[in-house]
Amino acid sequence: MIVTHLWLTSFRNHLTTDIEFDNKVTLVIGLNGHGKTNLVEGLFLLSGARSFRGAKVDALVANGESSAYIRAQVEQGGRSTLVEIELAASGRSRAQVNKQRVQKFRDLGDTVRAVVFSPDDLALIKGPPSIRRSLLDDVLASINPEFRAIRVDFDRILRQRNNLLKQGRGRFTPELETSLSVWNQQLIDVGTRIGDYRAEFVENIAPIVADFYGRVAGTNDEVSLKLDADWREAGLKTCLLEAQDEEVRRGMTLVGPHRDDLVVLLSSLHSRTHSSQGEQRSLALALRLATHTYISEVCRDDALVLLDDVFSELDEGRARRLVECLPNAQIVLTSATGTVPEGVKPGLTLEIIEGEVNAI
Repeated sequence: MIVTHLWLTSFRNHLTTDIEFDNKVTLVIGLNGHGKTNLVEGLFLLSGARSFRGAKVDALVANGESSAYIRAQVEQGGRSTLVEIELAASGRSRAQVNKQRVQKFRDLGDTVRAVVFSPDDLALIKGPPSIRRSLLDDVLASINPEFRAIRVDFDRILRQRNNLLKQGRGRFTPELETSLSVWNQQLIDVGTRIGDYRAEFVENIAPIVADFYGRVAGTNDEVSLKLDADWREAGLKTCLLEAQDEEVRRGMTLVGPHRDDLVVLLSSLHSRTHSSQGEQRSLALALRLATHTYISEVCRDDALVLLDDVFSELDEGRARRLVECLPNAQIVLTSATGTVPEGVKPGLTLEIIEGEVNAI
């Protein structure tokens, strides 16, 4: 898959950006704050995922505008596809593929797949469980339409069940018991399937992460992954029954996939608390490289690689080893200094000055 052309209109500080990309490596340079990351963000949104910066839609629209527009020409398997997104500052945003309306933004992932590396990826190791759950679910959603649907169902069921528990105001009445039994069964059915998908994914990706960590860090330290989902052993039905009194008292669902975590162990120790920052950064890079490998193998097509000022955070050795690990895919990378490690050979260099992009 290759993104050949990108148009950004009223997207952050890109008011009228119109650029073509190299099929292999495009380097984007410019001072901080001029729009490099905004460009990468626009490319990533083509995959139907949320902003990797955690931005809400209204923050993506240029000041004074009602909507932002992202359009891209994508080449895949000899076919050309036009992907279009309208991001509304208020109201409903829309997306199209070849002028056909896409009902759910996540379905754009069937056309564009992308993996983004950023300095903030350190949060994959140091951050809260929600960040690691999102990593698992975002990858699964990008390759599996069934998982996308199940994940949406789970969010809806969880929201309804939480509302029901809140309405109980700490009292377990016969009416609450009757309604809760209905939502419990739905939560069990969908939650169990989410747990199965996550567990299989973690099992498949674990050896890939271990391999990439050794290559990026330059060590033989053992890396292992496990899904921290205690409810899976006893079963979600049993765990819900055991937690029922506490859930009613607190008015919220306390067990299930929404509490899962991905545990990353380095030399049998929890990397979140026992690894150095250099080791944590290498683990984060290994996770990103592994997800790209997994997506590309499952889909039999290389996903777009986005490297947002990643090399500035790495020492010379890790930077060199990361370059050696990069896949033979289309790459767009940014640099504030304009310098890149040895081995990176841009076929095109773009310069951004206050949101305006020009080839140099």
